[in-house]
Parts: sequence; structure tokens; C-alpha cells
Amino acid sequence: MANILIIGATGSVGSTTRRYFLNHTTDHLTLMARSTNRLGKLDDTRERVVAGSVSDRETLTDALQGQDAVFAALSGNLATMARELVDAMDEAGVKRLIFITSMGIYNEIPASLGADGNLDSNPMLQTYRNAADVIEASDLNYTVIRPGWFDNGSDTDYEITKKGEPFGGHDVSRESIADLVVRLTHDEKLGSRDSLGINRK
Repeated sequence: MANILIIGATGSVGSTTRRYFLNHTTDHLTLMARSTNRLGKLDDTRERVVAGSVSDRETLTDALQGQDAVFAALSGNLATMARELVDAMDEAGVKRLIFITSMGIYNEIPASLGADGNLDSNPMLQTYRNAADVIEASDLNYTVIRPGWFDNGSDTDYEITKKGEPFGGHDVSRESIADLVVRLTHDEKLGSRDSLGINRK
């Protein structure tokens, strides 16, 4: 059993991952979100809620207490959020961070999959790349996850590519991302200080 903080717990990936933890582990979850009323029914024996954003240091510090790992599925100014999170985790002494960005931030999508999805052709990805750069410069035991376009498939049939390897496919299910997050939080050596692409096989 581990203590896991999910930041962005009401988003599409965060909520799927929350449910996956509840269904496949005995872990205790801290759910952090700005609009906690969207969380719905809670399991009071395994879940607690913290309302707020990563830019609120006091709230974030409270959420980090006693955590074994942090999973962040955020949107917005990701580089700023990543800096806030890295600083707060250093202060709290929490080392394991799993952070969602996007495929294409290293121009790793091959032409066969549509290279126009790479950062060189899509400046919208710059905030994801900036966040990854912040995390990779930290001393945390991080894993950056770069998913393909995610969908509502129920499959967990996925493959992983490492930084520097060409991306393997265009799509992936949120369920697959959740499965990978659970694996990463339970194995501190898996994906340690690495950036992992994930796509459907």
C-alpha cells in the first residue's frame, strides 16, 4: 500500500487514473483539484480531498505531506506549474513524480505517423517541452509521460518508447495511461529519471 497524490484529479486522465487506483490497488489517494465538487462520491476509507492549485504553496505543501508518489495531470502554464511542484516536493522531501506532457515534444514522431505533430511544426507543444525541461533539470526521481492522443478505450494494450526513440503509434487509451501510472508509482526504478512515450500497440 502506498500514499499517492493525484493533482488534476477531476480531469479526464486524472479521474480515470483515480478509478484505476481504486480498482486495482489498496493505495490511499489524496485528490487535489481546483473544483473538488466534480469528484463525486468518495471512498472515505481511502481518499481525501485537497482543494486548490499548485500555485498555492500552502495548499500544495499540505497535500504533499506523507506522500510516496505524485501524479500530475495538469493543463495551463505547465512550465510554471512544474517549477512550483518541483520546489514544493523538494521542500517536502517527496521524490517520486510522474508528470504528463505530450508526444512530439522531442520531435520524436516519425513521418509515417505525421511529423507535423512534432514541436518543430506545432508551437503549441512548447509549454509541454518547457515543463519537461524543468522536471528533467530537477533532482527528483521523475518519469515524464508522453502519451499519444488519448481516447476512452478500455484496453491496456500499449507499448512504451524512451526518450531518443521514435514514437510508436498515434493513439492510446486513458486506461493504458492509468495502468502505466500505477506501475510507475509502485516501482521507483521503472522509468526513473526518464521520459516515456506511450501508445496503443
